[in-house]
Amino acid sequence: MKMEELVQKKLCLVFNDDSIMFDKSRFAGGLTNYNYIMNINGKQYVVRQPGAMTNLMIDRKIESVNDKIAAELGLNSECIYFDEDSGIKISVYIENSKNIAQADPCSPTTLRSVSTLMKKTHSSKKCFSNSFNWKMELNKYENIIQKLNGDFFFDYATLKKQLLDFMEKNIKKTISVPCHNDTVPENFIIDGKGKTYLIDWEYSGMNDPSWDVASYILESKLTEEAIQYLLVDYYGQFPVHEEIVKIKSYMVAQDLLWMVWAMIRHYSGDDFLDYCCFRYERFQRNVKAITNSSDYSIADMVKNCE
Repeated sequence: MKMEELVQKKLCLVFNDDSIMFDKSRFAGGLTNYNYIMNINGKQYVVRQPGAMTNLMIDRKIESVNDKIAAELGLNSECIYFDEDSGIKISVYIENSKNIAQADPCSPTTLRSVSTLMKKTHSSKKCFSNSFNWKMELNKYENIIQKLNGDFFFDYATLKKQLLDFMEKNIKKTISVPCHNDTVPENFIIDGKGKTYLIDWEYSGMNDPSWDVASYILESKLTEEAIQYLLVDYYGQFPVHEEIVKIKSYMVAQDLLWMVWAMIRHYSGDDFLDYCCFRYERFQRNVKAITNSSDYSIADMVKNCE
């Protein structure tokens, strides 16, 4: 059964109404999955159609548990149905909402909201049962590409080793706390009353909190001023040199990891080649920059996004 047909079947089952049709006219975004807003019985919902190959990349049983924990903490939107086998999910739509990418990711108000949600996540007493280890995830993605008979960029192995060696030498201390691990601005939702939510907990797991900080900076293309503001607000003061190096390392690691993720989508037939190339070119530039000089600034790395 095709995924669209399965979503259709689940909608009829969940709402006990065989007349419901899967309506894809209101696309709500997504990279890993495709999300659609539907009006059902006078109430609006977000219906998630999982993307290709995501069953090999994401453990939906773990996501389901972590999704509930995030909801209990008041971070997440309300989920009414979660299929752990297919990854199909139905959530209550947050009325009059927009994501932070549509607003201003760099404004002080936004940065405070993002910092607050990250700190609430990272300080949670409810730990996730799984860990998010980016090197293990990368290895898993690489194995999938090999099974798809895909090719890597010619300098992939060399630059990957360059990054790993740099991190081995420069990252001396990490901690493990509940993390979202995909803190792109599109995953922060602001409702009509100004309340902010953090959605899409697919990659959540125990990790170093600086991974989430690095992700928001990189994916939001923060200005130098915004970077300074976020770092001080989150850490309470400007971080020490060792923490800054960790953030920079994670920024580079994220481009490497999500580039390989994008390669899987490309080799499975989705239109991800441009996205893949963009992330790899940025990885190439930034891994060379930080390994040549650990003083290369976060702001310069973000400018390398352009």
